[in-house]
Amino acid sequence: MSAAWALISCTQTTSARWRCSHSRNPLRAAERMPLRFRVIIFIVFDPAAPCHRLPCRTHLAAGTPASASIMAASFRQEFIRFAISTRVLLFGEFKTKAGRLSPYFFNAGLFCDGSSLRELARFYAKAISAADVPFDMLFGPAYKGIPLVAAVAIALADAGRNVPFSYNRKEAKDHGEGGSVVGAALAGRVLIVDDVISAGTSVRESVGLIRAAGADPAGVLIALDRMERGAAELSATQEVGKLYGIPVVSIATLDDLIAYLGNEKGMAPQLAAVAAYRKQYGVHDV
Repeated sequence: MSAAWALISCTQTTSARWRCSHSRNPLRAAERMPLRFRVIIFIVFDPAAPCHRLPCRTHLAAGTPASASIMAASFRQEFIRFAISTRVLLFGEFKTKAGRLSPYFFNAGLFCDGSSLRELARFYAKAISAADVPFDMLFGPAYKGIPLVAAVAIALADAGRNVPFSYNRKEAKDHGEGGSVVGAALAGRVLIVDDVISAGTSVRESVGLIRAAGADPAGVLIALDRMERGAAELSATQEVGKLYGIPVVSIATLDDLIAYLGNEKGMAPQLAAVAAYRKQYGVHDV
């Protein structure tokens, strides 16, 4: 057996109220001196008892959504709450590009002030840590990816990891430094940062730029995975993972949203609508 102990040392001055209630003798100067005492706590560990350990790493096959991490997912629930409180995530009836009527709408463009962007970047950083995807630098596709990649780089630096980043222009510059990529030179393993994946156009363009520079795409980092089937049986994130052989990391998924709604009072109508939408249009094997 092994033992660990904690020592607490406290100083307490005796009070006149305590002394008068327990003695008929008047207080002397010595009795008003500080009283020092110690409490020693022994905690005994039994090596035969089962050991409960937190998982430290998750290794994901290429094409598997990295948001399926087995690590504690409390930050995902916090992100859902944050998105609702900032009205980035709304409930109602919204028509998607595919013509479907969705019971919720996520608009990352509404993270449009310094405070909310900073908080969003922290959630991205937590998702990166939970997924444990190896990478050397970040890349943000124009246009929404530009502020996101800068903010995520700052959040990672605040967390103790300083990584370079770059982004692209929609139109190549023919003067000054020229070219279509701004920031650090694309090199090594590059993690793409975007808000969501719809048709996968920005990912396709980003992968092309990265490979043309002689670098390798390490994965894609997004805010919310809708887990919704496209024209085929795969979701947009699954199609990207399968096509390029890279993981797609999301802060949260549609299943995280459903879990959140199931734990919140007064959200039964929203839960029923989102769950029904998931059943009708969601991917079956994630």
